[in-house]
Order: sequence, then C-alpha cells, then structure tokens
Amino acid sequence: MDKRVFWSGLLALSLSTGGCARLADVGKAPDFKPTANGDERFAMMRTPVPNAADVPEPTAEASLWRAGRYSLLGNQRAQQVGDILTVVIEIDERAEISNSTSRSRSGSESLGIPSFFGIPQRVNERLPEGATLGDAVSADSSSSSSGDGSVRRKEKFSMRIAATVTDVLQNGVLTIQGSQEVRVNYELRELLVAGYVRPADISRQNEITYDKIAAARISYGGRGQISDVQQPRIGQQVADILLPF
Repeated sequence: MDKRVFWSGLLALSLSTGGCARLADVGKAPDFKPTANGDERFAMMRTPVPNAADVPEPTAEASLWRAGRYSLLGNQRAQQVGDILTVVIEIDERAEISNSTSRSRSGSESLGIPSFFGIPQRVNERLPEGATLGDAVSADSSSSSSGDGSVRRKEKFSMRIAATVTDVLQNGVLTIQGSQEVRVNYELRELLVAGYVRPADISRQNEITYDKIAAARISYGGRGQISDVQQPRIGQQVADILLPF
C-alpha cells in the first residue's frame, strides 16, 4: 500500500472520529453538563410514597413547640427521596509491600558395578577403550533462584460534595448520587460520587464519610485544554492500535 494513501486514510479517519468536533470547540471553554434532566432533579421532583402513615404528635395550642422533622430538635438527616446530604471525602492512604525469595538445590548421583560375578570384567573387554562399568552412571545437578519485588503507593484526596437521595431500598438503605463541576478559565473539573448509605451512619450534621458508603464510586477528573493536551492525538491512538510493531 502506498504510504500517501495510508496516511491520507488515517487523517480522514481521525477527522471523522472526533477531529471536526474538536475544531468546533477551539477557543471555547468546556460547557457544564445540563442538570435539568438529571437523576438528582428527578429524585427531588418525585414525591415518595410513605411506608406508613405519619401520626402527628399532639401539641398544646398555646405552646411555642413545633412538632415535626424540621423543628428545633427534629431529625434533619437525609432519609427520603430528594433529600440532600454532604459526603466528606478524605483519602490519605499509603501502602508498601516488599517481597524477597531465595531458593537453591543441589544433588549428586553415582552408580558403579566394579564386580558382579565377573560379569563387569567380561563386559569391559567388549567396551571401547577407556570405558568401564566401574563408574557406570554419574550425575550432578544444581539449581538456584532468587527474586525481589516491592510496591509503594500513596494517595491523598480531600473534598466535600453534596449528594441527593435518589432511591430508598426495601431494607431502608439509601441510594445516593452527587455531581459537582468547577470551571476555572478553560479547564473544567468534575467530581462524581454514588453508592449506598445506611441512615444510621449519617451524622447529626447530615454528613457521611466516604468509607461508610457501600459500593462507592468516586470519580475526579476534568476536561478542557489542559486535559486535552495530556491525551495522545487521535491519529496516534489509532496508529498504536493498528500498527503491529
């Protein structure tokens, strides 16, 4: 295949797979994702059906006490669809693993028949010069192996994000989902969190730490000019996939 035809086809493929879309975004800041039709807004607009009828507590007509969830001493933790709670993400972990192995083995075997009813002497006469049954078999073997390995990892991340209760399971566990986008100049940073939370793990401040979220999915990334420069070009990615060397 002609090289000009190959590179022309590769250029056309790059433009068709996303080059034109990137050219349309030149000089523009990345757009925020719309929230009008998101799962969080749908959960807030949805009226949950209570499992049991709420029986209002009797209060005196002249009392300043106001009963209910939003009273001074009421339970204001997130507990139903559409409620909002704060997820505290503070990851400061370090792991170090080191392994060292060593193994060695040696062996020696020998077998000789110097005399056996005179048979070796008769056989030696027919063997080539220098050969004898006195040292019929002799073998030596040795082996050794060693290995070293180490893993060192450190992660540190601190952030707070508001999440919305999108569903309440039959056992009372809350399904939460939250997103946050921050745009600075032409770079947009996005934080996503999702998982399952027990109402008992939510603090009085209506907060929960990330280590109490089951099946937690936490993503922190971004898009924009800096993120785009850090990625290989589309043509380079296609070439890395197609080229066999």
